[in-house]
Amino acid sequence: MSPTTLETPTASWRIDGHRLWQSLMELARIGATPKGGVCRLALTDLDRQGRDLVIGWAREAGMSITIDQIGNVFMRRPGRNNALPPVMTGSHIDTQPTGGKFDGNYGVLAGLEVVRTLNDLGLETEAPVEVAFWTNEEGSRFVPVMMGSGVFAQAFSLEAAYAAKDVDGKTVKEELQRIGYIGDEVPGRHPVGAYFEAHIEQGPVLEDHGITIGVVEAVLGIRWYDCTVTGMEAHAGPTPMGLRQDALQVATKIMQEVVAVAMRHQPHGRGTVGMVQVHPNSRNVIPGRVKFSMDLRNVSNELLDQMDAEIRAFAQSVATETGLKVEVEEVSHYPAVPFEAGCIEAVRQATQALGYSNMPCVSGAGHDAVYVARLAPAGMIFVPCKDGISHNEIEDAKAEHLEAGCNVLLHAMLNRAGVISV
Repeated sequence: MSPTTLETPTASWRIDGHRLWQSLMELARIGATPKGGVCRLALTDLDRQGRDLVIGWAREAGMSITIDQIGNVFMRRPGRNNALPPVMTGSHIDTQPTGGKFDGNYGVLAGLEVVRTLNDLGLETEAPVEVAFWTNEEGSRFVPVMMGSGVFAQAFSLEAAYAAKDVDGKTVKEELQRIGYIGDEVPGRHPVGAYFEAHIEQGPVLEDHGITIGVVEAVLGIRWYDCTVTGMEAHAGPTPMGLRQDALQVATKIMQEVVAVAMRHQPHGRGTVGMVQVHPNSRNVIPGRVKFSMDLRNVSNELLDQMDAEIRAFAQSVATETGLKVEVEEVSHYPAVPFEAGCIEAVRQATQALGYSNMPCVSGAGHDAVYVARLAPAGMIFVPCKDGISHNEIEDAKAEHLEAGCNVLLHAMLNRAGVISV
């Protein structure tokens, strides 16, 4: 019988949570660490093994495979109307050196489980459905981070990505060739109708609130700075307090203001000093120069601009007051990314139809969805992770939460792809 009408997804359509978990555990064996985590760095032999395993599963599910020139992989289940751009999901399978089983991997295998479930239910979608995994999301071997999706979105060039080197001097292009994952497709030429990414939260908010699903509305914008305060080294004993040019004491005032700025711009303001270099770093020498990092984040570019203006004004006021030289240099800037209202609503409706507790949230970390959102409507689904810990071998998540997130992904994707009644 030929397809006739679009069908409304029913809450009885559910994924196989056990199968999803088993897939996650099997992939986690490639690069498994003694502490229960995973070390599968981008473009290593272990990455190749992981890629081969996932692609093998996709082929078993009847999917076709396309690989682009930066090694991004697109696994496709055809729809009734293959002229439509695909509804896509995905993430990454490379890890940190001391990574966990779920960061990135969950998003890819949740997408694969959606396709397996469509096959089990005998459902046809109007638009094709695709699962992607992106090259070098973590940036732990090669920089920049989110390399594959960044090249795809033309945030930086293929040539620049190819030339990136690891600590041993090996380039991205050399390693892609070596593991056999340079494809023919030009990055960015692959159409995307809509994109959903399921991910562990990598933070403590959902667990703290006892909530199963985070409906992600945006990814925080980020501004990174290096701040250098220059004073004068002097002996700690003979130099009176009132005659010192103590760079560290001035620097700590600015460090405290980084936190104060974030506290004034709640609920999503973030302020962090994570790196401090003190010169000459001697026990009985007054510090003459201090260089430290400043990390500011917020949910909109307007709020981030306000935070930027406030920290710069404070640094200038401290310099004027103390007479010490204070330099603030912005070293990186990632704009805030609001997700598309329709994709957010598709996720919210799915959680409500399936009966899961949910709350709106934002992502404080970057994800491939950040770059894909430049090209297509996008949204994200968060599930809790134990104690909010990620980028750590003890990273953990409950099987029932992973199953719930995948069920939401199934229904959100069907909302955009359409289901055909046959």
